[in-house]
Amino acid sequence: AYVTDCFDPLTGNMHVAPDAGVAFTRTLLERFGFGDRWAFWDAAADRSHGLTREQTVALLHDARLVITLAAVNRVPRGAPTQRKLFIDIDPTFTQIRVAQGDRDLVAVLGEHDVHFTIGENIGTAGCAIPTERFAWRPTRQPVATELWHPLPSDPAAAFTTIGRWEEQRRDVHFAGEVYSWRKRTEWMKFLELPVRTGERFCVAMDVDKIPSDGDLLRQHGWEIVDPIAVSGDAAAYQEFIQRSKGEFTVAKDLNVRLASGWFSDRAACYLAAGRPVVNQDTGFGRVLPTGKGLFAVRTLDDTIAACGSIAADYEGHAHAARQIAQEYFAAPRVLTELLSVV
Repeated sequence: AYVTDCFDPLTGNMHVAPDAGVAFTRTLLERFGFGDRWAFWDAAADRSHGLTREQTVALLHDARLVITLAAVNRVPRGAPTQRKLFIDIDPTFTQIRVAQGDRDLVAVLGEHDVHFTIGENIGTAGCAIPTERFAWRPTRQPVATELWHPLPSDPAAAFTTIGRWEEQRRDVHFAGEVYSWRKRTEWMKFLELPVRTGERFCVAMDVDKIPSDGDLLRQHGWEIVDPIAVSGDAAAYQEFIQRSKGEFTVAKDLNVRLASGWFSDRAACYLAAGRPVVNQDTGFGRVLPTGKGLFAVRTLDDTIAACGSIAADYEGHAHAARQIAQEYFAAPRVLTELLSVV
């Protein structure tokens, strides 16, 4: 990994030294018995963490399969029999960049034998997202459902979510249309939810970076908590999800209007925790069951109706959410299907 691309989980800052991220990784992996069986190479300082540099080079050369999650680093091919698999976690954006001739991205993708995307509608009939150069296969976020034990429900709990309020990427231009990269724009469509439903809604997001936005949300009954306090520790992140009533969240305009089928790993964890999910519609209803435990919504009225349905039979929706996670996101099922292609 390159030091200029590192993320500090304790501050939320990007492009920083890797020390905090390395400490976070070591603590998390030791919790599950991995010890030093992981590797991080700080290219700027030429310093290795976990496995030694020699062990890492040997591992990457001898591995039968190398999986690249997103396009941050380039890993040279190892032994002649090695297969390389790419998983796109930025659906729509990735495919449009390829179509518009992003040479660096095309070069990275061209080094892989098989290409998957979590935008499960990409490449299917009725989806306008370009698929030039590469054959994109669908996959989804694998979740260790056995680690997400549902807790007893709390009628006073809030619908929550975790994330960034305002992304800094520029808008995307494609096929004569302009697509916003800003989730903030989508959130503003649902300002009246707390008043209209009588439910609590809490976002663990950096809303107060724009003070007027924080004031506006609170005036409409929204609760705001520090996202770093929630996500800077893996156990705190899990507990925050488990103690929620469910998740309500929006998606990027790009995935909504082009119906990529995007669905987040965070939402999959809510489902695994037996917490219903109400998510802005990206077309994921083509591959996932909706209407019980999981809702795809487009308008404020859709969302109000979904919250009313959940309130009328919370335990039924909670049970359905857990079932969806076990049937569609459980790691053995997802990874077996993925590896069968390779």
